[in-house]
Amino acid sequence: MSRQLISSEKFPTKPHNCPAVKVPGLVFLAGQTATGEIKQATRTALQNLKEVLELSGSSLDKVVKYNVYLADMADFAAMNEVYIDFLPAPMPSRTCIQAGQLPGAGTVIEIECIAQA
Repeated sequence: MSRQLISSEKFPTKPHNCPAVKVPGLVFLAGQTATGEIKQATRTALQNLKEVLELSGSSLDKVVKYNVYLADMADFAAMNEVYIDFLPAPMPSRTCIQAGQLPGAGTVIEIECIAQA
């Protein structure tokens, strides 16, 4: 099976992962994190995912699964409001949990996804 690592100047490969991995039929995106107020942070994370999807030849309407990690589950309603407005319908499956600790100082959200290639 072939495997293509997806990265760019804006979304570089790091020592511990790359922004996305494309295999026949699917693309797996690493989590995108954001800091600050939860609504803006959600927009930032989703916009970054959108850009990485496009780098890989996919798009938001091809996502089959999102995993959302919140620093505080009290932010769920505000995150969900932006999530629903940002993404095309019909919505794919999603998991949302409160993470014990997210990477990076002040990180309030991390979102990852799997999409059709």
